[in-house]
Amino acid sequence: MTKPNDTIITRIGEYLGGLTSRARGSLLVEIERMQQYGDEVPGSDIVLAQLRAEFPNNGQPHTRLSEPARLFFKSIDSLIVDRSPERANSGEISRGSVPAVWDWINQVLLPSMAGEYCEKVKRAPRSDPIPVAALVTGFQFKVVKCLDGLLADEDGMATARTGLGQFTSSRAALNDLTKIQVALRMAEPMAAFATALPVRVKKLDGDPLTKIKAGLDGLTAKHPDAIPFALTLVMQHLETPWQVAHLATRFSRSKAIEDVKATRYALGISMALDIVDDKRLMLRRALKTNRVVVAKDLLTGIYDIERALRRDIDQFDQSDWGRRLDELMAGVAADLQTELKTLPGKTQHVLGSLRRHRSSSGLLSSFVQRSRDLIGIGAG
Repeated sequence: MTKPNDTIITRIGEYLGGLTSRARGSLLVEIERMQQYGDEVPGSDIVLAQLRAEFPNNGQPHTRLSEPARLFFKSIDSLIVDRSPERANSGEISRGSVPAVWDWINQVLLPSMAGEYCEKVKRAPRSDPIPVAALVTGFQFKVVKCLDGLLADEDGMATARTGLGQFTSSRAALNDLTKIQVALRMAEPMAAFATALPVRVKKLDGDPLTKIKAGLDGLTAKHPDAIPFALTLVMQHLETPWQVAHLATRFSRSKAIEDVKATRYALGISMALDIVDDKRLMLRRALKTNRVVVAKDLLTGIYDIERALRRDIDQFDQSDWGRRLDELMAGVAADLQTELKTLPGKTQHVLGSLRRHRSSSGLLSSFVQRSRDLIGIGAG
């Protein structure tokens, strides 16, 4: 009789064997990235053992894009982020999905046109960038038009989902495909918008806030679908990215939750919560590796976002945003409690009072109040 463990290993091997080589390489990169941020992946030990044997360099050579592919995605490169497809928000495109989308375009969606495009790009002289740019925009136009027809109904979406499944294990890659479709269509006006943004905004308030809001209004009045991407571009110019939420709270008719939700840029609140989630994962990692000063800075940043959102939006706790924040803060509290015993003795003493707090915000506030002591410990 086959042992249970042998059965699991066999099934995982069969699953991995059904993926393309590039998809397996991408899967290895994604699992490594998730583990770096402290996320647990069920069965990852078995999967990693098989993938690392196949890709001793963590799959990187298999996820490198060719020059035609890099040129194809270059106009939306600022929207491509190092987050998994499942965690990328509506204004972001996961870098992990890009190779799979490219392979699907080449091998399934438009194989003949894609092959012709790649050959022409490879043969084009580099002394004059105009012919190459024309090749890129021409092929982008063909891809977008094809996607417009394919993704117009549920049957087409199902076809695309199945096709992408040959090249990636992530079901969320279809979301990235739809975002790529929209972003390519609006690449030119978004590039003009990004160029007009200040290089660096120390604080999104006052005159910088007013000017950025005016630029956003001009772009999104003509291109409403550009809102998520435009907000992502704005965040890249902010020293404190979560302040993108100010575009909703500062221009709302009132602090009432209904009025904030009704603003054109209410998505900025969700993006601020995404930053809380990112900081939560980084905090978990910092705690596990006893980087106390780093943990203090992350925790202070989390608390700043929580305090601002609860202050600027009435009845925030009763909204979907508030419930999501409560869940995130509960996760922060749980991580603090779990890692407390593993921290150095003096740090345990400083954090000992955390157990007395029931609410996540109270727990967090207590930690921040003691963070000055942590810096002293870290330096000692």
